[in-house]
Amino acid sequence: MIEVKNLVKKYGNHTAVKNLSFTVEKGQVYGFLGPNGAGKSTTMNIIIGYLSATSGEVLINGHSIFEEPEEAKRYIGYLPEIPPLYLDMTVKEYLFFAAELKKIPKKVRTKNVKEAMEMTMITQMENRLIKHLSKGYKQRVGLAQAVLGYPEIIILDEPTVGLDPKQIIEIRDLIKKLSEKHTIILSSHIMQEISAVCDHILIINKGELVAEGTPEQLTELAQPTQEVKLRVKGNKSVIENVLKGMKKVHRQEFSISEEEGTVDVLVYAVKEADVREELFHTFAKENLPILFMSAQVKSLEDIFLEVTDESKKYVPSKTSKKKETKETVNENKTEELNENMETVESGDENESDL
Repeated sequence: MIEVKNLVKKYGNHTAVKNLSFTVEKGQVYGFLGPNGAGKSTTMNIIIGYLSATSGEVLINGHSIFEEPEEAKRYIGYLPEIPPLYLDMTVKEYLFFAAELKKIPKKVRTKNVKEAMEMTMITQMENRLIKHLSKGYKQRVGLAQAVLGYPEIIILDEPTVGLDPKQIIEIRDLIKKLSEKHTIILSSHIMQEISAVCDHILIINKGELVAEGTPEQLTELAQPTQEVKLRVKGNKSVIENVLKGMKKVHRQEFSISEEEGTVDVLVYAVKEADVREELFHTFAKENLPILFMSAQVKSLEDIFLEVTDESKKYVPSKTSKKKETKETVNENKTEELNENMETVESGDENESDL
């Protein structure tokens, strides 16, 4: 649905977006993740046609946002970080005004506005002045504006910034509901936000795509071997010798235990091996009781910190992408994601998102 090809945006000598390329497929929720100043908002504003690009191409359902802006924008609903609301209008007045701006035909305008309010659960607020609404309801009004006209793609830029925990949960639930009928791009620097609602993740840093894939793919690539944390009752040297005799154990790291007479050890398995059962039986055979065992899994936050490390530069993949579904995506991206995660030395300067 969206193809971004070699996108570049410069402001004088500052490059906010560097040769950025990615594809958004129909029917998924994409998380656009990155630290503050990574280039997320700049990229979003170029995709929706609000900003021009220095070079590159953006296609929306085959229509160039630069050469056919009106046709391309028909497919997009957009909610910026600060919703474009007219505070002295009622909710209903504002949505009819937005529908007119979007050139929604008069014969279906009333029905469209009603359904947008129902979808975002603001019907009971239709006659309230927007300035009297809570921030959570203002976000809902902004979302209602974005879904007017039934756009195939909805782009949300930091939709939960400044909301309280209850409002955040409500907006996330609403995004999940919208994803049933729309393709969604959610821009955020909040990892929990992305993990909660997204099927596919794009991580951008310094204007470049540094990693992408499903949450499972990114976890697998950041942690290619199993890691198991153990607390074992016994002598460290004996435990170390037992682990060295296990073929599926690649290496181990010992740490100070909180319990007297026990040892904490982090065990790294060889690639694609599950060592938990073997650990249990082996230590039981040697009369070394395992008091605690837990498989360690890297979080999205761990992956994010790794790929946005300021001391490293991650090389974006140039592999062309085929159309994928949620069921088939796992097999097709492994090779290119491995390429994305490779590191090389870099002296890049810190950059800010304009």
